[in-house]
Amino acid sequence: MTPTQEQLVALGAVFQAAVLADKLARSGQIGEADLACMVGSLLARNPDNTLAVYGGDDLNLRDGYRALASALEGNPANLQRDPLRYVSALLNLERQLDRRTDLQQIIGSRLGQIQQQVEHFGLTHDNVIASCGSLYEDTISTFRQRIQVHGDVRFLQQPGSAAKIRTLLLSGIRSARLWQQLGGRRRHLLLSRSRLLRELNQLLRA
Repeated sequence: MTPTQEQLVALGAVFQAAVLADKLARSGQIGEADLACMVGSLLARNPDNTLAVYGGDDLNLRDGYRALASALEGNPANLQRDPLRYVSALLNLERQLDRRTDLQQIIGSRLGQIQQQVEHFGLTHDNVIASCGSLYEDTISTFRQRIQVHGDVRFLQQPGSAAKIRTLLLSGIRSARLWQQLGGRRRHLLLSRSRLLRELNQLLRA
């Protein structure tokens, strides 16, 4: 896997988190494997490689890859507008979090506690999701910029669905941070669009 493809895996995961949050807000349902992949990425410490953050492969990132490809292609007919808006906000929030070492310490400490819950209950247990959602509320939601998720009010008002959405957004910020650490920059999305699409298509064909 090339360095650019490593970046695309992380950025694809940001899009995956956004796509799943949008799907959950509109339909009230997402696959358990998809949710487990995103929760697991929050708890990955010292992974051997980028794919290890997401369970060792990118099978649960494919919807994110496709949404990223649509964004890079710039075809208005194929753009997923709400997920794209969420991605833009997640990238901005990650930059804000990067300047807040106090919140980073809180997140690191609380994720350690959540890891203990996962060992007892499993990745997608309601208690784990509630803890991740609360962590998002106590840290990322304190920024002036907020992500306003659009969808069906019946699902948005359900505490369980709301906690899952916050968990997904938190995982999106984690992947945005990884993308930055791997050398990803917003300007690349404009200046290197064709090259990124070629490498992304290789990931999609793999």
